[in-house]
Amino acid sequence: MLTLSGAKSAAASAARGRHLRFHWPLLALAALALSGCMPATNRVASADPADPAAKVAPVGYRSTVAPYTSLRPATPAPWRDRNDAVGPRPKQDR
Repeated sequence: MLTLSGAKSAAASAARGRHLRFHWPLLALAALALSGCMPATNRVASADPADPAAKVAPVGYRSTVAPYTSLRPATPAPWRDRNDAVGPRPKQDR
């Protein structure tokens, strides 16, 4: 049984080889014929990037650290005043 399957696969590969040899020239001819059907390329960009006279958007400068303020420790304030400023308000008696 193994010899039969080996014989079949050898015959099949030989047939495939003849099959592929037949289609390569036909495939090359079809590719050559269809290459003439390609559309002409269009300019994608409006100006040539190598042209020194081409108009470009203006360049601006923004500092990346402009909003920075120093957060070094300040002189300490009395802790009771700070605590009262952020703590809950005392309830008033009615």
